[in-house]
Amino acid sequence: MKKIINTPNAPAPIGPYNQAVLAGNTLYTSGQIAINPSTGKLVNSTIKEETKQVMENMKAVLQQAGFTFEDVVKTSIFIADMNDFAKINDVYGSYFNSETAPARETVEVANLPKFVNVEISMVAIK
Repeated sequence: MKKIINTPNAPAPIGPYNQAVLAGNTLYTSGQIAINPSTGKLVNSTIKEETKQVMENMKAVLQQAGFTFEDVVKTSIFIADMNDFAKINDVYGSYFNSETAPARETVEVANLPKFVNVEISMVAIK
């Protein structure tokens, strides 16, 4: 059985999907981009600010489902420019304990929704 997870503390989906789905003890999140849920506007003046907003959106989704970043076992990071990898990684890394950080892939892509620079999705287990 699956449970749909949505929170007003993260951007509303911009298509036919939900912010996350809880299946048993596993949470599957949709990709988050840097939309400020309060204003509906993109936060993308710098790649670090953009990444921080993505991670804060992801934090809100995790919290709505009763999870934390410590429960995350896998992340997928999609970036528009691999030259931004170090800056994205710096912000991303600040949300995890390096000893228990999740598995991850980072992929450069041609375009992302709303032409943002970074999108992140996660899988978490309790």
